[in-house]
Amino acid sequence: MKIYTRTGDAGETGLIGGGRVPKDHARVAAYGEVDELNAVLGVARAQAGDPPLAGLLGDVQRDLFALGAQLADPSATVGTKKAKAAIGAGHVERLEQAIDAREAELPPLAHFVLPGGGPLGATLHLARTVCRRAERAIVTLARHEAVDPRVLAYVNRLADLLFVLARHENHRTGEAEDRW
Repeated sequence: MKIYTRTGDAGETGLIGGGRVPKDHARVAAYGEVDELNAVLGVARAQAGDPPLAGLLGDVQRDLFALGAQLADPSATVGTKKAKAAIGAGHVERLEQAIDAREAELPPLAHFVLPGGGPLGATLHLARTVCRRAERAIVTLARHEAVDPRVLAYVNRLADLLFVLARHENHRTGEAEDRW
């Protein structure tokens, strides 16, 4: 199978289920932002020397593929046809458990923190901002078309997790938090 199809040369792309939309459609923007987030998490995962963190980031990357598939499916049936393409309440709960476990090891947050720290901490802060942009794109889509509320909950919680992971990584490696 060739990587190029020439079907998008006129500025349209195909959706799951066969429909076509302009490449600047809100649906495409939303799953495009999720794709960028996944790539940034790939950079973070490549930097992660801690196997549990690398595993968690890999799980999130798989979740983001599922989330992107849901966003690319206007019929909202891909999750029922392929279990691995469904984001459910358990996915959100797993993020919350990861947040709670790492927050328990951190000093309480009593100030704003400038994004940065060590290379991995800074990359996780970058991932958080890309996640928030993806969330905004999904909210925009949800104003016009149906979006599973679990998708929004997942992305919202993921941004929180990425903030905590950035703090945790910087704390673990002895990087001081730069206060604002």
